[in-house]
Amino acid sequence: MAAGSKQIPPEDTLANLLLTLTALSGEFPTAQISRLPSTGAYQEKILKSLKGEKLLRTYYRDGLRALRLTTAAKKLLVDKWPDRFLPYLSGSTETNVLKSEVARRLRLHRMAEVLVTMLNANVTVFPWEKPAIFSPTPLTAAPYINRPAYYSSREVKGLGAQAVKIRGSRSTGLLLTDGVIFTIYNTGTFAMKWEYKAEMRLKAMLQTELCQCRLPGQYQNAALNAIVFGRDMEQMLPLMNDGGGQRDYFVLDGNYQHFYYLTSDHHGELILQLFCDAEQQAVLDAILSQDLSPCRSDWVVENDAMDGDSPVLFAYTCDMPRIKRFDTALELHGKTGTLFCFDFQEDALQQVCGQRVKIESLDFEKVKALLFDGDS
Repeated sequence: MAAGSKQIPPEDTLANLLLTLTALSGEFPTAQISRLPSTGAYQEKILKSLKGEKLLRTYYRDGLRALRLTTAAKKLLVDKWPDRFLPYLSGSTETNVLKSEVARRLRLHRMAEVLVTMLNANVTVFPWEKPAIFSPTPLTAAPYINRPAYYSSREVKGLGAQAVKIRGSRSTGLLLTDGVIFTIYNTGTFAMKWEYKAEMRLKAMLQTELCQCRLPGQYQNAALNAIVFGRDMEQMLPLMNDGGGQRDYFVLDGNYQHFYYLTSDHHGELILQLFCDAEQQAVLDAILSQDLSPCRSDWVVENDAMDGDSPVLFAYTCDMPRIKRFDTALELHGKTGTLFCFDFQEDALQQVCGQRVKIESLDFEKVKALLFDGDS
């Protein structure tokens, strides 16, 4: 494009996607660019072009490198799509008036990281592509969530005064699938510091506002689960440590019956797709069940199948409380059991589980090819 003729790149292009993600995030960490569609060489070309057109700039401070929109880019986006971008790029909103404090920037980066993971897992993330369910006043008609949708914590704050109740929560947002609501967290590269009371208020608000008031037809009897993302499997270890304080024990104390740990990469994206596609997850479970006996639901140790008198747990989703209950029950009853997980999870789970747990690892790439690579 010639100088003086700046335009917003067409939709369905990498350039447009990068500008959009930066607008929604406020600040987009450069480390996440490699996770976007296309090759590294093309990503570098597009980034260079957007910087050359003075639509993006790099902001580097305190060891954190990220992209920010220029004033010209903000104006172009708002002029072209005011309904989409005015709420993010006007006034004193967090995504428009950016701060330099490390804690605030890390929060923006963690939220952006989750946004990319959801996008890569084919979850609807853009506000204009999903039903608007968070507003200060009750909905006149309850919409239906036709496909998995992610609502960031900024969108949840659209509740207005109601959102004050969840101030202090570490949640980055909510994932709504058919029949299940997931509270989403991202510990990033640091140990999560839970705000126990705030997290409990968030869960209570979901039960009243979403399950009873706004979307009762679809979520009145919905399961409330949680997912925490992290850099790698090592970040799971402190979350599985009981600790001595209330905050340390938040994951394992039963607040969420199912509390999953996923990595912020293609591994986590595939498992997230399984959460959103019950049929595909059932296919994998059926494959794992071959040559095993059916689950004994009333047995002394929680299980998904039995290998003779030995319980088997399908732990590839890294359901932390469930894995802990399995390991504890084996120790309590003096039994041995088998845990199925992906190969990249094996080392971490070996550190978590006792000697009574035998771990069988699944080749991640083979499972991915079997379940997804044949899709068109």
